[in-house]
Amino acid sequence: MSIALKQVFNKDRTFRPKRKFEPGTQRFELHKRAQASLNSGVDLRGAVQVPHGEDLNDWVAVHVVDFFNRINLIYGTVCEFCTEKSCPVMSGGPRYEYRWQDEHKYKRPTPLPAPVYMSLLMDWIEVQINNEDIFPTSVGIPFPKNFIQICKKILCRLFRVFVHVYIHHFDRMIQMGAEAHVNTCYKHFYYFCTELNLIDRKELEPLKEMTSRMCH
Repeated sequence: MSIALKQVFNKDRTFRPKRKFEPGTQRFELHKRAQASLNSGVDLRGAVQVPHGEDLNDWVAVHVVDFFNRINLIYGTVCEFCTEKSCPVMSGGPRYEYRWQDEHKYKRPTPLPAPVYMSLLMDWIEVQINNEDIFPTSVGIPFPKNFIQICKKILCRLFRVFVHVYIHHFDRMIQMGAEAHVNTCYKHFYYFCTELNLIDRKELEPLKEMTSRMCH
């Protein structure tokens, strides 16, 4: 990775502070293990499998938080080029348009400019991963019964960030020399979600051709 690129990724270009795992907790150890296997350049397909004896919810929690931080960072590097003028709808090419819906202001699916959608999305995820009732940080506090369903929805929406960045802003990524970094993050995300059945296949359609070349 070039020095300029390192500075971009190290600068806090994210919209919001990263959620950290407390040292000494089991989840911190899992986070370290997941990071170590990535850094050693191991086969990503193998790195996403739940380690023997580990709890599925813990493994998913660690990865959801990590993917949120990393995808947030990736979008942060192109956000100044993703404007209401350049991207008046949140889309992935002409065939795919994503509408925003939540429990608050947007009760019905609403078309929004991409940067507005992204900001709402990152806020929506951040509220959940910082909610102790959903992502408990203390050992011994159980995850909610619908935890995997919650994570599926988070991951489905995070995938849309990849769709938009790849289809509308990838030339910018190439200019910055960030292509390999983004591709690795995407492959890790794709293998994780498909290995553990956390994303609906139809959601993957917009990047199907690219994925078949990259993740064969």
